Amino acid sequence: MTAPDRPTGLRELTIRGVILGGVITLVFTAANVYLGLKVGLTFATAIPAAVISMAVLRSFANHSIVENNIVQTIASAAGTLSAIIFVIPGLVMVGYWTGFPYWITVAVCLVGGILGVMYSIPLRRALVTGSDLPYPEGVAAAEVLKVGNTDEGGRRNRIGLRAITIGGITSAIFALLGNLKLISTDVSTAFRVGSGGTMIGAGLQLSLIGIGHLVGLSVGIAMFVGVIISYGIILPIKSAGQFAANSDVADVVSTVFKDDVRFVGAGAIAIAAIWTLLKLIAPIVKGIVDAMASARARREGVTVDITERDIPFPIVGGTIVVMLLPIGLLLWDFVHGTALSGSAGGIIAAT
Repeated sequence: MTAPDRPTGLRELTIRGVILGGVITLVFTAANVYLGLKVGLTFATAIPAAVISMAVLRSFANHSIVENNIVQTIASAAGTLSAIIFVIPGLVMVGYWTGFPYWITVAVCLVGGILGVMYSIPLRRALVTGSDLPYPEGVAAAEVLKVGNTDEGGRRNRIGLRAITIGGITSAIFALLGNLKLISTDVSTAFRVGSGGTMIGAGLQLSLIGIGHLVGLSVGIAMFVGVIISYGIILPIKSAGQFAANSDVADVVSTVFKDDVRFVGAGAIAIAAIWTLLKLIAPIVKGIVDAMASARARREGVTVDITERDIPFPIVGGTIVVMLLPIGLLLWDFVHGTALSGSAGGIIAAT
């Protein structure tokens, strides 16, 4: 028995799908970058992209679920592209960069994007198809596509697109009024706590309500706990004894937060990244083994469903090896002219 490569008669990769996916990616990447830099939150884009795609493409003839899948796959890159905000601005924060070199930034994004695609091959099996999560994003997006492919799903998609449009316009108007200073969107105050001090503030943006809905309660609770630890415990302790007779409380508290407290959060992020990397070693190995087994089965003539086929592992491994050269050049550019330049070779090799 043989399995068809794709459902017969259904259009998958189309110009309109690529254009729509590109437009959604552009909009969602801009939104993710803005919200990430402002509040440190980004949102997954595959599911809202699937809803928008189905609502838009339903107006065209010969639309299909696989075409919608291409659109949401393209748009899902917005969530990963925006992650550059957690890397590049750090070079400015530590004083290494005073601006953003355009071509170096482009090279970092390009190399990182290629590596991300290659690493997603072995990770897909471990983190999506074999995940312990009830609904990893990829699985959830697939379920949304299946439901949206029905008549009732199409009606709900139109309602969802209308809600997204109204919400976006309302949020834009609210932001415009805030930037024109016709309404207040932020309020904050600093005060003494014993021999130290702290500050508290609040901001109102409709976009934050939307992203809160997307990221969920658990992320909100984690951020709230971080606020309590930073502003309620660490900041008063670190600012104790820092106040002169006529010093401004807000200036002292802001300086201490910028110089000390912020790096505690950065350290927590770094440890979380290292821990996540260590936890991914076993899934990566398992994914590589499974991908090689699937490729071997195809070579032996065994029918493998299209959803289980991967880019051949030699291509994946070869691309990763080739990317080592530009990675080495970028690392050399980063350490060249610094105190670490004498150890550049060892740093590049270790990395």
